[in-house]
Amino acid sequence: MSALTSAHAEKLTRKRFERLLPVLITVLGLTVIIVGQSGNRPVTTTSGGILVGVIAKRESNETNPITSKEVAVYDNGVEQAIRNFTPDPSPAKIVLLVDNSLTIRADVEKLEQAAREFAYEIYKGDQLLIVGYDEQAEIVSDWTDDAKAIEKSLKLFRKKGQPFLFDAIRAVLEEALRPLPGQKRVIVVISDGLDRGSKTTFENTLASLQAENITVYAVQAVDRTRGAIRRDVPKPKVVIDKLVEGTGGQIFSIDQPQDAAKSICDELRKYRYVLSYIPSNAPFGQARSLLVVGNEGITVRSKSMQQPN
Repeated sequence: MSALTSAHAEKLTRKRFERLLPVLITVLGLTVIIVGQSGNRPVTTTSGGILVGVIAKRESNETNPITSKEVAVYDNGVEQAIRNFTPDPSPAKIVLLVDNSLTIRADVEKLEQAAREFAYEIYKGDQLLIVGYDEQAEIVSDWTDDAKAIEKSLKLFRKKGQPFLFDAIRAVLEEALRPLPGQKRVIVVISDGLDRGSKTTFENTLASLQAENITVYAVQAVDRTRGAIRRDVPKPKVVIDKLVEGTGGQIFSIDQPQDAAKSICDELRKYRYVLSYIPSNAPFGQARSLLVVGNEGITVRSKSMQQPN
């Protein structure tokens, strides 16, 4: 396996930075002006708009698209005017983040199967990146939609070391997903949620995912700690629950990998929407609770917090 922080990724990032430098200087100047203001500031320009990825489904078998009149969005408890609510059938960039640490209660074959199912369920245009992690995150299969190539690469899985889950998510976000703004970006965590040694905190991990509008799904293994409590990090089950609930994803069992892969891929292609609104009164520099709800007969999921812009 190759390290996720590869030389070609660094070169690509450097070129993008050089192209964006003049823009960044302008933005920095505007930021200095804004920081001089304090308190709650009404946002009135389109540049202050918020985009939120939403999963919305009708509980009946009806397939007609859901409209903006059938949903509502609350920012810090205040209902907001929705500018747009449109279906998003665009291709997805899906990262399978697989815990192959020594003590996970799933053998290598089960980890392989959980990843393999996605290779045969993704839609046209979707691409998978498979990353295995223990103390470091390493690429098992680079971005591709080639099922045969993916299946062959899965033989690189091996169980060793400790699970640095939060550091692995940070590496995936920074090196693989952040350079792809504007695209449908998803992480599928195949793990029990245990982190043992990351320098990155859970709180920062979740906040970064929410700031980038990245949805997390989980294919959950059996908790190897059997619910034991640790003072420094949340219990594995709590980690999975909060990652998924905080970003609008879902949890599936590792014992049903085909159902998990099909459900996730179908959902991303058929039931994904993009909601946009301009917050009417946003406290500057503060995270705010976010709630998107549907009319009766419509289930809706989205991230639970809007991080500072």
